[in-house]
Amino acid sequence: MKKSMILAAAFAAATAMPAAQANPELAKAKACMACHAVGSKLVGPSYKDVAAKYAKDAGAEARLAQKIRKGSSGTWGPIPMPANGQVSEAEAQTLARWILAQK
Repeated sequence: MKKSMILAAAFAAATAMPAAQANPELAKAKACMACHAVGSKLVGPSYKDVAAKYAKDAGAEARLAQKIRKGSSGTWGPIPMPANGQVSEAEAQTLARWILAQK
């Protein structure tokens, strides 16, 4: 492998945003904040309300990650949450972990 290719790969790896980095910027980038806010209800529940609802649920992270990707209905009322196919499985896990950390 050429030295320039190795350096380019190392630079790309060093500057890429880690998939496990959970923060509001990822939620904004994936359009989650169009319907949700951290502390108040918009179209959907606040992230603090979601965290409180699932606080004692050991399987909440996986369940929320699936809801993020595939959508959901009936949990928070009549307005369904649409599927978010642009969110990868790793990103959905990261978002679910971040949501559950909102207290």
